[in-house]
Amino acid sequence: MPRLMQRLKTLLRNLAYALVAAIVLFEEWGWEPLAALFARLARLPLWAWIEQRIRRLPPWGALLIFGAPVLALLPVKLAALFLFGQGKRTLGLVLLLGAKVLGTAVLARLFQLTEPALMQLPWFARWYPRWKAWKDRLIEQVHQSEPWRQAGLFKLRARAWWTSFWTRM
Repeated sequence: MPRLMQRLKTLLRNLAYALVAAIVLFEEWGWEPLAALFARLARLPLWAWIEQRIRRLPPWGALLIFGAPVLALLPVKLAALFLFGQGKRTLGLVLLLGAKVLGTAVLARLFQLTEPALMQLPWFARWYPRWKAWKDRLIEQVHQSEPWRQAGLFKLRARAWWTSFWTRM
């Protein structure tokens, strides 16, 4: 029985690790480009005014504004789950993915605006570098994995084929 429990524990840990890795990779893939996309909105006078107000927030205000999108998107994610339950899987998936992309874009931009204030919070300044180091190690492990390398080779071959195809046309 202990051996079965150990195997189950290992399986659950690996599944959790894979889920976290997938989420972190998605966030990493979209973080910079989506933040840059949202930063372009600062060209609009009202948006620039809002961003200036966010930059001036004290640390706890920055923490509240940084956490707001998580709470704001919760009903959208629950609606997606409801759609899944109603058998509308495609619509639910589109809503869930849309919420994830929008949430990542908003969080990335808000983090850029609030990071200096957040780093004034002692617990945040202590834990954020640890989180970042852990995340960087996780991403490095994924990049060194065989599936990632195979996907990279497939991408290179597909790009070469595509280029070859268009040059022959």
